[in-house]
Amino acid sequence: MAKVNTIGILTSGGDSPGMNAAIRAVTRSAIFNGFQVKGIYRGYTGLINDEVKDFTTESVSNIIQTGGTILRTSRCKEFMTPEGLQKAYDTLQKEKIDALIVIGGNGSLAGASKFAEAYDVPCIGLPGTIDNDLYGTDVTIGYDTTLNTITQCVDKIRDTATSHERIFFVEVMGRDAGFLAQNSAIASGAEAAIIPEDSTDEDQLMKFMARGIRKSKHSCIVIVSENPNGHGAMYYADRVRKEYEGYDVRVSILGHLQRGGSPSARDRIFASQVGVGAINALLEGQRNVMVGIKNDEIVYVPLKSAIGKRKPIDRQLIRVLDELSI
Repeated sequence: MAKVNTIGILTSGGDSPGMNAAIRAVTRSAIFNGFQVKGIYRGYTGLINDEVKDFTTESVSNIIQTGGTILRTSRCKEFMTPEGLQKAYDTLQKEKIDALIVIGGNGSLAGASKFAEAYDVPCIGLPGTIDNDLYGTDVTIGYDTTLNTITQCVDKIRDTATSHERIFFVEVMGRDAGFLAQNSAIASGAEAAIIPEDSTDEDQLMKFMARGIRKSKHSCIVIVSENPNGHGAMYYADRVRKEYEGYDVRVSILGHLQRGGSPSARDRIFASQVGVGAINALLEGQRNVMVGIKNDEIVYVPLKSAIGKRKPIDRQLIRVLDELSI
C-alpha cells in the first residue's frame, strides 16, 4: 500500500450525536501521528464538488459537546454512479488525499466500500448512526444519546397517558432495526415494543391488548419502530380504534428530535475511541474496514460484513420486556 500522508474525513447520511466527537478524535489523532487532515464538507456531495478544507487541531476545538456535524452531511445518489465515483476520485487526486475516513451508517459505508473497490483508496468507516444496526460492533455513535432522548420523551408522554387513561403508540426511528424501540421500551417501562425483529402481525397486538389492557391497566405505552411498509404507530392505533371499542388512543411520532442534542458521555467516549482507532487502523495497514467495539475491545470489521450482515437483537431483551409488562 502506498504511503499515507494526508487523510480526508467526511460525514454522510443521517446525522447522529457524537459525530463531532469522532471528527475531533480523528483529526487530533491523525495530526499527533504526523498526518495532514482535510475536512470534506457535505458528505459525498462535497467530495464530488471539491468542498475540501485543511483541518488543524483548532478546527475541531470546542465541538465534542455539540450535536450534528460541523462537516455538514447529505445523501448523494450521484456518488453511487460511475460518473460520481470518478469525480470523487478526481477530487482526492487534486487534494492529494491518500486515505478516506467516512463517518456514517449503512448507506454511507456501502458508498465507501464501492469507492474502495472502484479505486485503490484505503477507506476506513466509523459507525455513525442512531439505529445501532451495523454488524460487528456492540454500539454505534449516537445510539446512546438517542436512547436517552426517547426515554425522556416517553416519561413525559406517560404523565398524560396516565392522567387521561389513554393508550399511546409512540413511534421511534431505527430504519429496519428495533434496537431503539426495544431498549427504550424497557428503559421507560412501556407495556410493549413492536419491532421488525419480532412478529408484528395481528396476534402480537391481540396478545398485548388482552394482557396489558383488559386485565388491569387503564393506560399504557407501546413503542413502535418506524416501518417503511406503513405498519407504524398510526397503523396500530387505527387497528385498536376499529377492533377494540372504548379505548382512547393517541399517537406520538417523535421524529427528528431524536437526532439532535448534545451527545451523552458514553457517545463522546465511544466516538473518541473509534476515532483514534481509525488512525491506528491506517498505521497498521488496515483498509476497507469499519472500526467498532466488541466486548470493550476495538475491532476491525470488513465493510462488506458491516453492511451486509444483519445485526441480531438480543432475544433475552424481548423476554425481559415481556415479563416486566404484566
